[in-house]
Amino acid sequence: MDTKQLVDSILETVRTEITEFVEQESAIQCAVEYEMRVIEIGRTISRNLILVTQGNLSKSRNAKKKVMTTLGKLTLRKGHVLCGRSTKFAITNYLQIIMCMLGQSKVYSEASQMLKELLHIDVSGMQIHRVSTYYGEMINPIIEKNISSCIPKLEDVQKDDDIYVMVDGSMIFTRDEGWKEVKLGRVFNGNKIVPINKDRSELVESVYVSHMGSVDEFFPKLERHLVDYNRKIIIADGAKWIWNWAEDNYPNATQILDFYHAKEKLVLFANHQFKDDVKRKKWVKEQSSKLKEDKVEQVINDLQKTRSSNQKAKEYKEKAIKYYLEHEDRMLYKTYMDKGILIGSGAIEAAHRSVLQQRMKLSGQKWTVKGANAIANLRCYRKSRAWNMVESIIKAA
Repeated sequence: MDTKQLVDSILETVRTEITEFVEQESAIQCAVEYEMRVIEIGRTISRNLILVTQGNLSKSRNAKKKVMTTLGKLTLRKGHVLCGRSTKFAITNYLQIIMCMLGQSKVYSEASQMLKELLHIDVSGMQIHRVSTYYGEMINPIIEKNISSCIPKLEDVQKDDDIYVMVDGSMIFTRDEGWKEVKLGRVFNGNKIVPINKDRSELVESVYVSHMGSVDEFFPKLERHLVDYNRKIIIADGAKWIWNWAEDNYPNATQILDFYHAKEKLVLFANHQFKDDVKRKKWVKEQSSKLKEDKVEQVINDLQKTRSSNQKAKEYKEKAIKYYLEHEDRMLYKTYMDKGILIGSGAIEAAHRSVLQQRMKLSGQKWTVKGANAIANLRCYRKSRAWNMVESIIKAA
């Protein structure tokens, strides 16, 4: 067919579909049915547009291919643009992008049902799992190669901006190893903290990095997201693996022990030391106030002078003293607050819930380490507002 014949053939389909709709329109009383009919007309016309413009198919099986698209499964010539990047899964790039988006957000079976209901196509949960895992896995070697165009970075960072780096671990259940820690890093600009009210503020931009595995694999991955930031503020709990990394790699960064973990040591001791609620709460309040006044030495002295009322109290007192001595230089809370610096790591604890656990810690889930890392990667990119990078990876695969 020449161009005119192609156009005429396509327009004939359009005319047929629209004529049928116009003739039946007055009988459609349901708004949902009306809209669905209009959408399906568009899908029918689009499918016909693709099939007609590709010309006559060869009878040879080697010259054609069935490809799943957002319009359903189509038989196309192998040279067709929609087949160009579909060699591994026989699924178009665009549908693979949608599958990854759904796979990182929903349980695979639920994602499959959503595709059925929204696009009227049959894609199994297993297919969504395979595609999501494949592209989620591709992110790690890309980061290792330091391909900057595919590594999320904070936007509009100025030279003197305070860049917070928070790191923590949480547990995900795996098939082969039971509960296993997945590490998560959250990086954000202190200037992007927006007050909502006097008691609440919101972070409008963060970059997330995760890994289920050793610190030797996680930290190099995180560090590639920290390049070019001059003023780093590292806030974490007392985990040695975090502070060893901070001391070795960023000795000039401001290092802060999360205040609420520091206060927790006082609470644990007081719970066993004091039977009287009023006395216990008063003591914790007084000691917490001293911590916020840069008086950690005084808190240590007070603990050392306090005679333990029982063995449990003695154990928690010794733990608190050891903890404070180890992190004393990271507990200058008044100094930090006077400079407008955060003293809590709530942002990373919240991130574990919203970035990882919301998808990966549901009832009955058992992950492979490979699958967990893949979905965690996709979720980190999605939550980092860097989904365009995932799209670029899929298009180039």
